[in-house]
Amino acid sequence: MTPGPRPLAIAVLGRGVVDPETPIIQADDPGLLRGLAAFETLRVYGGRAFALREHLLRLAHSAERMGFALPALDDLGALAREAISAAGEPDCSLRFTVTAGPPGHPPVAIAMVGAIPPGLEAVRTAGISLITLGLGTDPRARIGAPWLLDGVKSTSYAVNMAAHDEAVRRGADDAIFLANDDTVLEGPTTNIWWRRDQSLYTPALDLGILAGVTRAWVIRLAGELGYDVEEGWFGRPQMAAAEEVFTSSSVRELMPVVRLDGHPVGHGEPGPAVASLQAALRRAAES
Repeated sequence: MTPGPRPLAIAVLGRGVVDPETPIIQADDPGLLRGLAAFETLRVYGGRAFALREHLLRLAHSAERMGFALPALDDLGALAREAISAAGEPDCSLRFTVTAGPPGHPPVAIAMVGAIPPGLEAVRTAGISLITLGLGTDPRARIGAPWLLDGVKSTSYAVNMAAHDEAVRRGADDAIFLANDDTVLEGPTTNIWWRRDQSLYTPALDLGILAGVTRAWVIRLAGELGYDVEEGWFGRPQMAAAEEVFTSSSVRELMPVVRLDGHPVGHGEPGPAVASLQAALRRAAES
């Protein structure tokens, strides 16, 4: 994956806003040496970070699972507002990264503001294509195995990025992970959904997938729009036979899937559920 554009602003807890060229991470920080760091990425609308509290709580959960203390959530919230103000861009993305910190030092907390990727609305109108990639694991292996860090959003994302790059190499936009029994899991940076009639289906959290903040909002908004939501262990054939498929994530929001493993999904165009849910999500974010 090629590097993205330079950040609009960076703020470091205890140091304030810093120049993007300023060194922040020390060479002996376990976050750099061993990936012992947690992160969250969220979207900013009109200068306000959407679902900030939910993202900070998940950040705290990830840090706790990896065994290091997170700075106070109120301090991280203030850090976010400082970075957003410095960026001067009302609609942007915000990423928190918190490392365990060098030996004998407290954790390092960074808030980084970036531009929204260009062309998202055009992509949303056209829809995306996905491929499925096997993880070669038994989904039951994570149950009762906390050392596997299921549901943790750590910076150890090499496999996720390699999966995305493999999808692009095969002519698709992104990937969806499958367990070795074809159970549908999640994407490298997304949760996955599909619809049949008035029911929406999404993999259950007890599969060890990430508890997406946008995923939780979709569940909430789906009920308001008259859709039933079923969370469970589903096979790839159930997803492939759906009337529509879409992904959810904080920055890209909801993205309709029009092709899966080279075959059209439904009628091969974005469906009504993703359109109505995307509109409801944007209303909630901007209200």
